[in-house]
Amino acid sequence: MELAIVAALIAAALIFDYINGFHDAANSIATVVSTRVLSPGKAVIWAAFFNFVAFFGFGTAVAKTIGSGMIDLHVVTYAVIFAGLFGAIVWDLITWHFGLPTSSSHALIGGYAGAAIAEAGWSAIIPAGWTKTLVFIIVSPLVGLAAGLLLMIAIYWICQGTTPARVDHWFRKLQLVSAALFSINHGANDAQKTMGIMAGVLATAGYIDKTNFSIPNWVVLAAYSAIGLGTLSGGWRIIHTMGSRITKLQPVHGFAAETGAAGAIFIATALGIPVSTTHAITGSIVGVGSTRRLSAVRWGVAGRIIWAWVLTIPAAAAIGGGMGLLLRAFGIR
Repeated sequence: MELAIVAALIAAALIFDYINGFHDAANSIATVVSTRVLSPGKAVIWAAFFNFVAFFGFGTAVAKTIGSGMIDLHVVTYAVIFAGLFGAIVWDLITWHFGLPTSSSHALIGGYAGAAIAEAGWSAIIPAGWTKTLVFIIVSPLVGLAAGLLLMIAIYWICQGTTPARVDHWFRKLQLVSAALFSINHGANDAQKTMGIMAGVLATAGYIDKTNFSIPNWVVLAAYSAIGLGTLSGGWRIIHTMGSRITKLQPVHGFAAETGAAGAIFIATALGIPVSTTHAITGSIVGVGSTRRLSAVRWGVAGRIIWAWVLTIPAAAAIGGGMGLLLRAFGIR
């Protein structure tokens, strides 16, 4: 019976991972589609492939932070894990419906935290594990914005005197590289969050040591496969918001935005911080748009996106906590 529960929870985690890829496909391909460097079909294949390529070299530091550094494992039960995943999945589907590029990462940690608090109160939270994550909610879009802005200024300086047609020709090729680079970093950071939840299930069941908390290779492979398949299916509502509603992009802008955001995510992944890839790429797109003129950015759209970011953790926590309380009411722990 316990083995069946473990298998079901791991399946639920992989469903979330798939939805994460589906919801956040816009992060990887919106700019390359909106600039017409790749068709939508080719873009999702390109992004999904490089999401999976991250399997070969990024470790599991983020997975360990999610799995054992934010919630006290001693209060984690199967019901807590299920309720946390439920909160994340529901919030992702709500924001996808409205075309809002919110953070699947923050939905996951919010849902997980809400479920844990419903089970054991605020003592379930490990404050030290949350500090870096909460700081990077602000830092990652600012780093992305600054990187995109500075890259565009540098490109303008380097390419001064070059005809627009020649610049467009170069950056159509370079944007394939930047899209691949961003997709690798997207997969590396986001797939690890699901790995952490799956490892939490295994630790709760006693299959892995709670103290050592090593991530089995099959968990790593399954998580990268699920997010890649999710990206392959594409969340077109959010792609439209990211690619054309914030600001108008050309290949040179897409290259700068993707490269700047990829750098921000790479730093966070190396530090083991579950950062929002959505925040990083959105900030970078705003930074790139601002180099033309401030009015080139549709600030009303950007404002609605920021409000959705602010609401993500508490909303997912409320949904996860509500489901946790419902399960407890029925005696399911």
